[in-house]
Amino acid sequence: MNDNDTRDTDGLVDHRKLRTRAMAVTPEVRGQRYARTAEVRHAEFIGLAAAIDLDLVHEEILSVREIKPATYLGGGQVASLAERAEADDIELLLVDAPLSPIQQRNLERDTGVKVLDRTGLILEIFGERAATREGVLQVELAHLNYQKGRLVRSWTHLERQRGGSGFLGGPGETQIESDRRQIQDRILILERRLEKVRRTRQLQRGPRETVPFPVVALVGYTNAGKSSLFNALTGSEVMAKDLLFATLDTTVRKTTLPHGRDIILSDTVGFISDLPTDLVAAFRGTLEEVIDARVILHVRDVSSPDHPAQAADVLAVLADLGVNGETTPIIEVWNKIDMLADDAGGRGLAVIQPAGKVAATVAVSAVTGEGIPALREAIEKVLSQDARRFAVSVPHSASADTGWLYANAEVLERGEPDEAGTRYIVRVPPRMRAEFLSRFEGRIEGLDG
Repeated sequence: MNDNDTRDTDGLVDHRKLRTRAMAVTPEVRGQRYARTAEVRHAEFIGLAAAIDLDLVHEEILSVREIKPATYLGGGQVASLAERAEADDIELLLVDAPLSPIQQRNLERDTGVKVLDRTGLILEIFGERAATREGVLQVELAHLNYQKGRLVRSWTHLERQRGGSGFLGGPGETQIESDRRQIQDRILILERRLEKVRRTRQLQRGPRETVPFPVVALVGYTNAGKSSLFNALTGSEVMAKDLLFATLDTTVRKTTLPHGRDIILSDTVGFISDLPTDLVAAFRGTLEEVIDARVILHVRDVSSPDHPAQAADVLAVLADLGVNGETTPIIEVWNKIDMLADDAGGRGLAVIQPAGKVAATVAVSAVTGEGIPALREAIEKVLSQDARRFAVSVPHSASADTGWLYANAEVLERGEPDEAGTRYIVRVPPRMRAEFLSRFEGRIEGLDG
């Protein structure tokens, strides 16, 4: 019996109290360039494993001479892992690499245990964390898209659910095709449900968009302290733990800046390196708050030696969403300064460089509150720079221009129509200003200097 077996008074095992025994390996492929050291990547991978509360029996970094098409790892390494799995009664092997379906199947066959690659592990974490209806649907959709290409002849997920014979045999091709059709049917159902949820959310967002409260969105690498900062700025009690992907579902709160201006603050899912493409696509709806934000707070954990690479990963995901420092003002929040060494704190901050174009940088500790007032001031200053008003005249025949203003600008005032048309006073976000100036050339009057 395993040490972590828990039995009731009848001597039966209560499986709900058992933790899956696992081992984790991070391959370091010779000659391959990495943004991070193997040690840093491995530590993050161990953090991912801890996020779903596995019983991690063994972990190591493996030097891989060349990637094997069949198993990714070398034959001797696979044999060694198989021996350890049998000796330590291990049920799950985690591999910090993008495994092909064939590589995953062969590793499962050769080691005798279930195998998850980096993408699969992240999907498992998201599956446990999703709380809202939309979040659950998004994760299931991403999981099915991932699984669809992994229906192979040996030891598939669906086969194990049917009580199949494990890695010693597999379903016939007819059964595999049936599984694929079932998955594709389920994907279509989920996509329709998600679209319905998103339309409902758009209707709910509509009334808020008529209120002149600008959205300020927090983004950052997972575990950078976004939720703690959100709580510090709003006085809320959103779950904030030292845990990867503690926040999945977007949370919004209204808060007031020092000079009385109200804003909507939005906390979002954390980013991570090599975030699965399907997952980014599935969560695109949730990340609409980022796309529509007036200001973005990019939260960086400057106590982490890996924060420059983490910042680059965040900017890459933002770029996928069509957001950057040119389209939307970004304030970099250098968080966790309380965790910098006392004798190196000042020097540590002095050598930090912004990642990409930023409107401001502010050093804070979300835990102690240091720097929070300065951050509030910085948000207000950036918003005030974005507050320039314009008057624009729209002829009666140009109804498309009127639609453009309501869709892309903040309409502050609508004048009484006259023979020439209607005069609007608007505030235009920076990302739309170039198009605004071009579209309405000759009909614009600047009102703020």
